[in-house]
Formats: sequence, structure tokens, C-alpha cells
Amino acid sequence: MPGTVLAVGLLGPLALIDSGLFEAGITTALVGLGTGSALVIAYALRFLTVTVGASEAGFARIPRTLPDAARVLGRGRLATLATVQLPLAWPAVLSGGLLAFVDIAKELPVTLLLRPLNVETLSTHLYGEAARGTYEDDAAAAVLIVMIGLVPVTLLLRLDQNATWRRG
Repeated sequence: MPGTVLAVGLLGPLALIDSGLFEAGITTALVGLGTGSALVIAYALRFLTVTVGASEAGFARIPRTLPDAARVLGRGRLATLATVQLPLAWPAVLSGGLLAFVDIAKELPVTLLLRPLNVETLSTHLYGEAARGTYEDDAAAAVLIVMIGLVPVTLLLRLDQNATWRRG
């Protein structure tokens, strides 16, 4: 789903929550609109498929006999997850998290529509400087976004090389 559509779709429910809290007598601050919680909700909805897809792929590679054997030997569901499944699937879970992190770092439409006032992210700063035509002022932010994208890619390549080395 495009970020703009998601952000516009969240405006109504978040405004409804804020007005309900206001009518209930809670007037200290907005809870939904213009807060970090709105961004967290939007990012979770937008990028959940990336993280869940990568995690499911990692868990699908685990032979079903391993968790079954742990259960037969007396481990509970959570203990089996913590001691058998997560250690085997952590590269896939980590890669899903890193992919979502990179997407969130460069996400612009959701951030522009739902961010709190006077809060700048790298992407909104870059957009503002580009809109003003001061490209030299946003070069550092652009390089930083590229570097933020390169670090997870490097980590993912190392994970893949380690996994290939162990398999081969």
C-alpha cells in the first residue's frame, strides 16, 4: 500500500481517538495525530509485510522434526521457540528487521503527513532543502541516508557469506 494512502487513511481514526479523549476530559496532549505513536502505527502497518515475510521464510527452513523433538523431550512452546527455533532463524529475522529499518529511514510520504510538529527526519530535511533549491545544504543528509542504507546491506552480505560458508 502506498505511504500516502496509508497516512491519509490513518488521519480519520487518529483524529477520532483524539476527539474521544478530549471529550473524556484528557486535554494534556494529542495522542494520535501529530505524535510519534502515529508514525509507529503507520510504519508498522506499512512495513510489517517485509519483516514477517523474511521471518516466515527463515522459520519455514527449519525442519519440523526439530521443534517436535524439543516438545517430546519436555520443552514448552516458548522454550522451544527460544532455544531451538530462534537460534536457527535469527539471520532471517534480523534481515527482515534491517530491510524494514532501511525502508523506514527513507520513507517520506508517511513521515510528512503524520510527523509531530518541529520534528525533522533525514528524509523530511532532504525534501525541504530540495524544495527550496538549496541542494548543497542537503548533501550531508543525502550521504547519511545512503550510509544508513549501506550498513544493513553490508551486514546482510556478511550474514549470507557466513551462511554459505557453513553450508558449503
